[in-house]
Amino acid sequence: MEKLLTIRQVAAATGLSVHTLRYYEKIGLLCSIHRNENGYRCYSSMDITWIEFLTRLKATGMPITGMLEIAELRRQGDSTLTARRILLEEHYRAVQQNMIELQNNLHLLADKIVTYKEMENNYYASHASKQKPEKPQE
Repeated sequence: MEKLLTIRQVAAATGLSVHTLRYYEKIGLLCSIHRNENGYRCYSSMDITWIEFLTRLKATGMPITGMLEIAELRRQGDSTLTARRILLEEHYRAVQQNMIELQNNLHLLADKIVTYKEMENNYYASHASKQKPEKPQE
């Protein structure tokens, strides 16, 4: 028999808060969460896998509306596999584009850092009486 987890155990395992898990259930991202005889939520390994997938979608910038769309299609069963794949492919392309933009911005930052280092060296070389400040401690 599979060991079911409490909401607090799931929160600890997934990094989501108890409040977030309840919210996800309320809005329909999580459904059919089993309750024990005392009415407490009991999460299965399949529930945890789904929560981890939702967490990845969120981390990659998918809005809640997109996550809800996938959740609803999932509830409808295997006849929606193609629709779910298409949604994920669209999101994948958006994430790829975002990564390209982030990489371009990172290169610009690296170039600006090099420029500032050169400007600092020139400044301190022409103002020999001034000392270069120490790097701040982290």
